[in-house]
Amino acid sequence: METLEERYQQSLDWIYSWVDFSMKRHVDDTHRFFKLDRMNKLMELLGNPHESFPSVHVAGTKGKGSTSSFIATAVQAAGYKVGLYTSPHLVEFRERIIIDGQWISKEDLVSLTDELRPLTEIVKDTTTFELTTALAFIYFREQKVDLAVLEVGLGGRLDATNVVNPIVSVITPISYDHMAVLGNTLTEIAYEKGGIIKPGRPVVFAPQTEEAMIELVHLAAERNSPFTQVEKAFDYREVSHNLSTQKIEVLRTDNPITTRRESLARKELNLSLPLLGRHQMENAVTALAALDELLRAGFKLTRRATQRGFRQVFWPARFELLQREPPIVIDSAHNGDSMERLVETLDEYFSGKEFVLIFGASADKELDTMFKFILPRVETVVATQSIHPRAADADELKNQIEPYGKSVIAFHRMEEALPEALKLAGKKKGIIVTGSIFVAAAARVVWAEIKAQQQNQEKQD
Repeated sequence: METLEERYQQSLDWIYSWVDFSMKRHVDDTHRFFKLDRMNKLMELLGNPHESFPSVHVAGTKGKGSTSSFIATAVQAAGYKVGLYTSPHLVEFRERIIIDGQWISKEDLVSLTDELRPLTEIVKDTTTFELTTALAFIYFREQKVDLAVLEVGLGGRLDATNVVNPIVSVITPISYDHMAVLGNTLTEIAYEKGGIIKPGRPVVFAPQTEEAMIELVHLAAERNSPFTQVEKAFDYREVSHNLSTQKIEVLRTDNPITTRRESLARKELNLSLPLLGRHQMENAVTALAALDELLRAGFKLTRRATQRGFRQVFWPARFELLQREPPIVIDSAHNGDSMERLVETLDEYFSGKEFVLIFGASADKELDTMFKFILPRVETVVATQSIHPRAADADELKNQIEPYGKSVIAFHRMEEALPEALKLAGKKKGIIVTGSIFVAAAARVVWAEIKAQQQNQEKQD
């Protein structure tokens, strides 16, 4: 008889056996595959599980996961049962589907996958992401969540999650990414991300470039959707920060009384955020704007619960400190804009500190744009790669970095790259691991193994 572990692995193998664009090295004319026909049919066959719970829908280039997590933890802290659907995962597939902070169990994943299997005989050419999204929806229905917070996978307009009609849509900062599918200008990309804006439903816009905001406001007006621009609706500032938390103060300023808009920040609200950097402050305030819409929709949210929820947020590999002294930081920055934010945060928390960089990225990224920001901030580079099929070859990365005048060596495995970086850093320099969520995840795993070995050695000594 097969064990649960064997059945679980078989379920994952089956899910991954379908078209998986996240695993393609380059997305060329296959972008024609992106459409909602299959997802709508799947939902119909499953009894439309996405209509059985209210939702918040989050799109954007950067900060989607962090913003989603802020929303989910705050609503959970108010006593609600909350589902959270995100992608990709760091280490374990089950991280993608969470209720009240708990991953979906292996048993539930296996049984729900079995429920999906026969439907693929009817809905042909489905994708891995569509099946994963359907799995999340039927799990949230089965578990009777009070709210689901859903992160868009790619784009928005044609993303599998875009079958929902949410209480509120949220669009985090937009920058250049996935241009082969989403377009080559910020206007085109904003059009795709703005595809989650639903007629008559409110939408929250995080701070954006002028070009992206013009398109988003146009889409909202076209669809008669009331919108909140975070930087206009709120005053917020950092009060203090250390390596554990940053404290911020937020006040809703678009006169919630005269506009009959209730707000959790109708008077100054003090928040403690475990996620560091100014960009995380913006993500938190964006989440707060979404919570205000839930409050107006009838959710019984309180200032105290919101403070507690934000204080408990954990979102790994986002300026995450694996070690404080000397610092080892892992971050999922994967384009020029997020790399610029990473450097700003490094300068804010470790001004003047020398760093060794471990860098790995997907082959389809704008590497020169990332290099422009991160390379001047580091002394030495260790180029590496994840096991992901889209990963750029470490030796190729080394060749691309050398013209920037940095000392660089290449290792194809993080198991080699991190120990070498530790030697180069010694006891005085820090280490920053970035370029891809998959590289950050690999560093997290290898660091845990190194620490376990050290502890075992100490016990033997």
